[in-house]
Amino acid sequence: MPNNELQPQHWVERYADYLAAIARMKLRDDDLAKDLVSETFLSALQSRDSFRGESSEKTWLVRILNNKIIDQYRKNKSQDTTEYLSETDKEFYQEFFEPTRYSDHHWKQEVYPTKDPSFTDQWMEREEFSSILEWCIRKLPKQMRPVFIAKYLEENESEEICKEYQLSSSNYWVLIHRARLLMRSCLEKNWLK
Repeated sequence: MPNNELQPQHWVERYADYLAAIARMKLRDDDLAKDLVSETFLSALQSRDSFRGESSEKTWLVRILNNKIIDQYRKNKSQDTTEYLSETDKEFYQEFFEPTRYSDHHWKQEVYPTKDPSFTDQWMEREEFSSILEWCIRKLPKQMRPVFIAKYLEENESEEICKEYQLSSSNYWVLIHRARLLMRSCLEKNWLK
């Protein structure tokens, strides 16, 4: 699509809800999500001459939004996972880990993860499972959520994620490991049982 085929007059109508849903899932903050969608539209308007038509208008807007989310992530970044946990995040952690040791992953006995071979990709097609998956993602601590989404939903390469979020390799793997543990436990607790 050439530059002159961009239709900014229809962006809000066509893409605002979709972009806001992406931002809310990654940020778990409705007001911030709306702000970033507005900033996305403004940035897209300002840089519309750079649109080369190599992707759809929607894909281009999603990439701009993702860059805004990454910028927000960098702004709030902290090296120690436990330092940036909100009270809600700490409560979520404490559902699964011993209260004084949740950053070290000492599982509570009653929620210790189990292996279940019936957990397959076909569940992704079930609407109920998708709702629970989204709920569990939203429950992840704010610094883990965008990294987890980039890795497992957007299927970005680890090196690309580290670069975009300005993470060291070790910090990246700690975040991914902790996010996977929390997601596994959340899904077992809310879907498998």
